[in-house]
Amino acid sequence: MPLELTYHASEPLPVELEGFTPDALRGEPLDAVRAFPAAIGNTAVSIGELFRVAGDTADADWRIAGDLSGVHWLGAGMAEGAIRVAGPVGRHTGSRMRGGAITIEGDAGDWLGAEMRGGRIEATGDAGHHLGAAYTGSPRGMRGGEILLRGAAGDYAGHTLRRGWITIAGGCGQYAGYRMKAGTLMVLGPCGPRPGAEMVRGTIGLFGATPPLLPTFRHACRIAPQFLAVMAKQLAGEGYTLPTNVDLWHGDLLTGGRGELLLPVAE
Repeated sequence: MPLELTYHASEPLPVELEGFTPDALRGEPLDAVRAFPAAIGNTAVSIGELFRVAGDTADADWRIAGDLSGVHWLGAGMAEGAIRVAGPVGRHTGSRMRGGAITIEGDAGDWLGAEMRGGRIEATGDAGHHLGAAYTGSPRGMRGGEILLRGAAGDYAGHTLRRGWITIAGGCGQYAGYRMKAGTLMVLGPCGPRPGAEMVRGTIGLFGATPPLLPTFRHACRIAPQFLAVMAKQLAGEGYTLPTNVDLWHGDLLTGGRGELLLPVAE
C-alpha cells in the first residue's frame, strides 16, 4: 500500500522539503512522517502541518495530491522508491537524485532534475529553466539517469550535461546543451537560439523547428546512426517518433569541435 500525502496548506511563502524522500522514511511509522521537519520561509514546521498523511511507508511508494507549485526540493537526493505527484511541483524537484522514479502529472519549476545522478523523472506538463542542469559554479550538471518532459522547457536545458538522457517533447528555450560535456539531449519541438553553445562533447538531437546554428558548427555528413534507432524504438513506446536519417554537425569549434548536433534531413 502506498503512502498517500494530500497537500492542504495555502502558504504565501515557499515551502522547502529537503531530505523528505521515500528511502529516508521507508518503514517508519506515520507519526514519524508527520513529524518530519520542513520550512516555510525561515519558519520551521512539520509535514503534518502541510499534508494529510495516510497509508504505509514500507514499499517506499508515495502518492501526492495537490498544488505543490510552491513546494520545493521534493524528492531531492532520493536513492530509491517512487513518487507520483497529481499536480504541479516547485523548484529543484528530483535534484541530485540517485535512483528511483518521480512522475509529475503537471508542470514543474526551475531546476527539475538538476545535477541528477540516476533514476527517472517524467513530467506531463512544462518545466522552467535549467532542466537537468548544473548549479551555478558547479563543473558538472546531470551525471546519469533519464528525464522525459512531455511539455516544453525554459532556457539552459542540459547545461553542462555530463551523462544521462534528456528528452523534451514540447521544445525549449535558448542555450539548450550549453557547455555540454557528454550525454544525450533530444528536443522534439521548437528550440530557441544558440543550441550547443560551447559544448565539448555529447549529442544534441534537434528534431523540431530549429534556429540558425552558430557559425562555429560545421556539417559533417548524412548518417543513420544505430544508437538513434535504439532511442527511437524506446521513444516509440512513449508515443514519439524520431527520424532515422539525420544530418550530423560538429561543434562547438571554439571548444574542440567534438560535440554532435543531429538535424532531420531536409526534404
